[in-house]
Amino acid sequence: MKHSLLILLTVCTIFFGCSEQKKNENIEQATDEQTTSVADSLASCSPNQTGSYSQTDYNLSKEELQSLAKNTKHIDSNLPTIGILMYDKVLMTELTAPMDVFAKHSEDGKQLFNVITIAEKYDLFTSEEGLKMFPDYTFANSPKLDIIIVPSAYDMTNQVKNKNLVDFIKVQNENTDYTISNCAGATLIGETGIAEGKKIVTWIGGGTELQKNYPNLKVQDDSKISFVEDGKFMSSNGNLASYISSLELLEKLTNKKHRKFVESYLYLDRLQQWKK
Repeated sequence: MKHSLLILLTVCTIFFGCSEQKKNENIEQATDEQTTSVADSLASCSPNQTGSYSQTDYNLSKEELQSLAKNTKHIDSNLPTIGILMYDKVLMTELTAPMDVFAKHSEDGKQLFNVITIAEKYDLFTSEEGLKMFPDYTFANSPKLDIIIVPSAYDMTNQVKNKNLVDFIKVQNENTDYTISNCAGATLIGETGIAEGKKIVTWIGGGTELQKNYPNLKVQDDSKISFVEDGKFMSSNGNLASYISSLELLEKLTNKKHRKFVESYLYLDRLQQWKK
């Protein structure tokens, strides 16, 4: 009897052990497929003159790639989706300011927006200030955006010449309720032709050149105006003024009470009242 029980126990152990091993193999296979997908995307991104870095430059490990693959930001289909463009040498504040504003929950702790970053490809990007960043989505797998935010770099030459970037803004603009540019991001708006006849403002000192290059825009006096709204198009001088465009839009999408709530989290009153 004892011998029979021992045999039965051995068989069960082998059976369940094999089942668990097979389960682990399936999980590992799925993870490897995700990793391979991200790795292929990274490998396809070669360094260029704007400072883009490839996988080889950063020596990303398998574990790091797995982490990136697992952490693609979830989209809640019941919430508006705000997409912020990312590329090399982007001015950090123009990307982080809208994230700072729109990622804040309501007073009762509810998420109000999907806030995602989007780049042409999966790659590591470096801001003008040196911050290393990895996008949530690419042009190829980006969801439809309710709001697109176009930040800037000090030199927009490569961005303006990037047809994929220009076309992506054009296509998404067909879906958006609002299209926002900060600083020299107005140059990309001009290049797309989507805001002809609309008021727009750019970085302080950049208005004359913007008007010359895109005569169909109604470029405002950037020495006096920090923020402009014309229909679905909003624009700001950029840098910290990016908070202005984000907060103005936040109030439109929610209400003044929620804007004040977010401003309190940002300690905006401390900044406004600060004196050396």
